[in-house]
Amino acid sequence: MGMFNLLGGKTKTDSIEEYLQKGAVVVDVRTVAEFMEGHVSGSKNIPLNEIDSNIEEIKQLDKPIIAVCRSGARSGTATNILKDQGVNIINGGPWQTVADLMK
Repeated sequence: MGMFNLLGGKTKTDSIEEYLQKGAVVVDVRTVAEFMEGHVSGSKNIPLNEIDSNIEEIKQLDKPIIAVCRSGARSGTATNILKDQGVNIINGGPWQTVADLMK
């Protein structure tokens, strides 16, 4: 257990697990080709360059969202865009991190 946990703080993994327990939808913002190489089971692929045109579709999911990509950079950008639109979302970072937590 890290010092952050001892002080009552949450780690990124804790937040991801909480969102998963709430039935979050994982939105993978990598390209279609990257997504086809591997992804979180059950995740939805909406490439970052298509996020703006899919905001209403994402809102209609009516669930918390975990954004993922290869490194966390693109999912961070998507998280900021969607938070500004009132979406309950966190940046899950690399898709493998979320996939490992779902095992």
